[in-house]
Amino acid sequence: MRVFKYLLGVWTAIIVYTLFSFLGGPSGLSSYNYLLAERERQWENIKELGIVNEELERTRFNLQYDQDTMLVQARQMGYGQPDERFIRIVGLGTPKIANVTAGNVYSTSFPDYISDKNIKIAAFCAGLLVFAFILMMEIIEKKSR
Repeated sequence: MRVFKYLLGVWTAIIVYTLFSFLGGPSGLSSYNYLLAERERQWENIKELGIVNEELERTRFNLQYDQDTMLVQARQMGYGQPDERFIRIVGLGTPKIANVTAGNVYSTSFPDYISDKNIKIAAFCAGLLVFAFILMMEIIEKKSR
């Protein structure tokens, strides 16, 4: 019967380790929830990139097959036809070039979790505390007899 009392400290350490690993460990519930949220952010980014891709495809198509679009784009970039002359007035600024963005850079981060080493230390300390408590209670019980 005495051995079972001291095994309570070992069982406490195992339970604490299991609980902390399940809830906050590297493969635990909090990391899993973070990865689910990250997956949703990735899907949203893919949808946004799809919209940008469609706009760029329309622009490419218009530049290939629509002469007026190509002329407007060339004029915005400062080009003209061979028989044209440009008069630039200093101080009015440079010609505006159409800004086309191909999407935003999306970076991921690592989930916050309790390292396995810290979980083991916490479990060992919890088991040691239970073991010490049981040992102290046994010593107090022997002295009171």
